[in-house]
Amino acid sequence: MFLNRKNLLGILILIAFIFPFVANGESKKGEIKMEKEILEKATFAGGCFWCIESAFDETEGVKEAVSGYTGGKTKNPTYAEVCTGKTGHYEAVQVTFDSNKIIYKDLVEIFWQQIDPTDPEGQFADKGSQYKTAIFYHNEEQKRIAEESKKALEESGKFDKPIVTEIREATEFYPAEDYHQDYYKTCPLRYKAYKIGSGRESFLKKVWKKVTD
Repeated sequence: MFLNRKNLLGILILIAFIFPFVANGESKKGEIKMEKEILEKATFAGGCFWCIESAFDETEGVKEAVSGYTGGKTKNPTYAEVCTGKTGHYEAVQVTFDSNKIIYKDLVEIFWQQIDPTDPEGQFADKGSQYKTAIFYHNEEQKRIAEESKKALEESGKFDKPIVTEIREATEFYPAEDYHQDYYKTCPLRYKAYKIGSGRESFLKKVWKKVTD
């Protein structure tokens, strides 16, 4: 078809009018595909926090795992104070995660597979209230998920003894001293020796069939 100057001008005007809408539509589609981070907190106490931190630190969707103290009344406690068992605090790990990449239920399942949930006195070689296990929920949805997960574990028949891990409302979390953070990276030989010597590694391999770090 032969295009005269008048027809060509009309086509160019039409293209100029339509293009911004098409380009804008493509941009919006691109924005929909890019999922925005939704960061949430999860807190777990499972005995020595070095081992719990290492389990979450390398998990896809976890932005940060911090060792610390929670559940007690003493403000800004030190490691020495928590070790006395008089502060009411647990050794714990607070996890910051992107719920678009990993859901809370999966984090709870990871936690179960790092501990002996039937020990009322602590974990493995570490005994005392500061080494007891607990899931600290940050909202009612986390509470529901934790309780349902605990019930499912109880009914699974995996353990002959009762599941004693507590489910408690989260309270203020105090990060532990710098030398406790990323201990499995900064002191790998000592960390490995502790994990084996405490009995945790052999338990995880036997009960959970875990290939530990």
